[in-house]
Amino acid sequence: MFDRPQSGERAILVHVSLHGPPLAEDLHEFTELAVSAGAEPLQTLTTQRQTPDSRLYVGTGKADEIHAAVEALGAELVIFDNALSPSQERNLEQLLQCRVLDRTGLILDIFAQRARSHEGKLQVELAQLRHLSTRLVRGWSHLERQKGGIGLRGPGETQLETDRRLLNQRIAQIRRRLARVDSQREQGRRARRRNEVPTVSLVGYTNAGKSTLFNALTAAGVFAQDQLFATLDPTLRRLQLEDGTVLILADTVGFVSRLPHELVAAFKSTLQETVEADLLLHVIDAHSPQRDQQVAEVEDVLAQIEADEVPVIEVYNKTDLMPDVAPHLDTDDEDTVRRVWLSAASGDGIDLLLEALRRRFAADRVRGHLHLRPEDGRLRALLFEQGAIRRENHAKDGGWELDVELARREYERMKKREPDLARCWANGATETP
Repeated sequence: MFDRPQSGERAILVHVSLHGPPLAEDLHEFTELAVSAGAEPLQTLTTQRQTPDSRLYVGTGKADEIHAAVEALGAELVIFDNALSPSQERNLEQLLQCRVLDRTGLILDIFAQRARSHEGKLQVELAQLRHLSTRLVRGWSHLERQKGGIGLRGPGETQLETDRRLLNQRIAQIRRRLARVDSQREQGRRARRRNEVPTVSLVGYTNAGKSTLFNALTAAGVFAQDQLFATLDPTLRRLQLEDGTVLILADTVGFVSRLPHELVAAFKSTLQETVEADLLLHVIDAHSPQRDQQVAEVEDVLAQIEADEVPVIEVYNKTDLMPDVAPHLDTDDEDTVRRVWLSAASGDGIDLLLEALRRRFAADRVRGHLHLRPEDGRLRALLFEQGAIRRENHAKDGGWELDVELARREYERMKKREPDLARCWANGATETP
């Protein structure tokens, strides 16, 4: 019986390319994932196949080559850059006599290391348990036998069945806890909607510079480092633009190619901040040779979580690594900003992004100049309560001259509730979109 070791970071990396030769960028990302998980890559083996082998995923010749590398280099772990079935994982472990991990397990391990908040830890544990529930068959033969003999006979349940039952109970418990957390998040979203505070969510491929940009905009001090999945837990911060517009900026988990379905499902409550956002800032590594592929991967995940209908501004980051590209804005025929080119690390172009946000949300606000009479004090108080007054001067008749700005939806509601607002606006106020 193979005594499965529980530790060991010295790893052989195996990349199986289907329908074509392996791409250098895929191998680079695979290595970065392994290093991010704390593995020490000893060797990377590649192979091509039209279809995976049903028993070992790779052919028997490649499996023997991997086994020889494990013995020669003293590897304790073999990591596949592919999704292995439970039986393939079990067969490979028995053949190689060491632990075998697939791409899904590798990403889950990274997420487990990076989760800091209570919600993040629960979501990672849920994803891990859902992944593990498909792999209980990997348990060794002693888990499949009922206990026998005098004093050892149980209720007839195998150890495998007991494990599965306990696993399902824990999954149900975590789901209940996450439902409570999601309810709390929804209360926060409802409060922001009542207060007319727009939400802007940062999305993008992992390591594109989302957290660096988030810090540059909000001085939040979120951990940012040149590694995959440097941050996991969502962070929300208040951002006030020069014209007084207040936004909520949300930094979310980065995406990666072939993101495991377990993660997309488990993190759906966190990613709900993206679905409910008024605007997405799609942060793109402009310097990456895989830029177009990474954009497509992000768009695919956005479609999975039903966020592909949310308006998007593309933010092409890392222009400091591109000498021929200066920070600038790209607009369409209607002068709407579609792309912003900047460097979050150096700060060049941050002002352009802030200008793009101001222009994007200015269309949702109403500005005007009002003259209020002395008897309009109640309306003045309501405008102050809404934070709508930008400048105030005393009028000769004892009233007030006001420069006001407020959300268009709130303006329409106030006009219906407060006839004096419509009268004051009609008497010379200039509505400025």
